[in-house]
Amino acid sequence: MDPKVKRVVRESFGKILDSLGVKGSILIYDSKLKTYYSNDFKWAKTAKLPASTFKIPNSIIALETKIIESDTTVIKWNGEKRALPVWEQDLTFKKAIQVSCVPCYQEIARKIGTKRMKEYLAKLDYPGMDVDSVNIDYFWLRGKSAISQLQQVDFLYRLYNLQLPVSAHTSSVMKTILEIEKTDTYTLSGKTGYGVDGGRVGWFVGYVQKGDTVYYFATNIAPGKDFDDKKFFEARIVATKKALRGMGVID
Repeated sequence: MDPKVKRVVRESFGKILDSLGVKGSILIYDSKLKTYYSNDFKWAKTAKLPASTFKIPNSIIALETKIIESDTTVIKWNGEKRALPVWEQDLTFKKAIQVSCVPCYQEIARKIGTKRMKEYLAKLDYPGMDVDSVNIDYFWLRGKSAISQLQQVDFLYRLYNLQLPVSAHTSSVMKTILEIEKTDTYTLSGKTGYGVDGGRVGWFVGYVQKGDTVYYFATNIAPGKDFDDKKFFEARIVATKKALRGMGVID
């Protein structure tokens, strides 16, 4: 990404977070204007545990190593009890990322293995991951792995603009499985993340295609004083959409 970008502080983003009872940063990058917008660039530069946003590079590596063939590849349920009922079934690859099936992606990570995981993370220039043979199936969920909002946006930019050293097939499948919402005027794609190791962290990262412009975003939040689990889960997406709506990106 061009390093000669502008940074504009949007106090309105901070007010959105305040209204939802959370603290953190909303970061949006306008690729046409080459401008970053955020309420807190210091927060946006601070690396945090990636949690389930790591399912994006994990998916890319799964496709590149042929562990997963396409968005319709079925990941079988082994019959064991899982944290969420929606995970207790056979899931297509697309559905697995949509419902953020942790056991599915832990299985994928184990199949990739430590050596290949490290090699591909270096190849993809996905920073800050602390991977070894012991933590191969949970290093993104707890431990020392960390990535910043700015780094998340940079990675998404390179993914969308075909600047990653991956096949056209992988890029195509990724755009398919990340799509969340499509209207007549825009397409919203992304992935949430939620971590509890070292303090609760909430993520929503992705991009919006609108006309000939793509807006990239990475929202990272932590609980405010009046912590509410359900509202915290909702706040990641609600805050991001409010910010995008305020900029006229989405309806």
